[in-house]
Amino acid sequence: MTKKSFSWKRVALIFAIATVTMSTTAVAQEKGDMAAGGNLTLGSGDSYTNVGIGAKFRYNVTAPLRLEGSFTYFLKKDYLNMWDLSVNGHWLFPAGDRLTLYPLAGLGILGWKYSYDFGWGVDGSASDSDIAFDLGGGVDFTLTGNISLNAELKYKIADHWDRLLLSAGVTYKF
Repeated sequence: MTKKSFSWKRVALIFAIATVTMSTTAVAQEKGDMAAGGNLTLGSGDSYTNVGIGAKFRYNVTAPLRLEGSFTYFLKKDYLNMWDLSVNGHWLFPAGDRLTLYPLAGLGILGWKYSYDFGWGVDGSASDSDIAFDLGGGVDFTLTGNISLNAELKYKIADHWDRLLLSAGVTYKF
């Protein structure tokens, strides 16, 4: 993985886009709605692609504003496994009776662990984590009153690496 220098210009751009995006008004799900679910994620960045399995919890703060906490564990590939812990805000735009679109912005921690065992007593590991800024969008499709399918595209900007995450999942509203 290559070392990238931290840029406040990137941070300012993310918050400017999020502010402009969230300054419009939309009506969607009701305040207090909660949902939990899981997802499969394909992560790519710095010439490295891997698959992750995740869980999420959603809470509607107001009618158009939803917060989502999520954790994704990326399966080990080439001696490397990764994880992502994020909290994102979603601004909900109903696009029909069953379809909701949303831009997202938030913060997370992206971590990795490299471990190897070459045999003959030669093994080792290294790990690191970094704060990341999230920017992206998604879509929810309601199957029933409580079950929704969702897809999301999220770009994570971190000090040491950037990652593009494509997720598909299901949530249950309770």
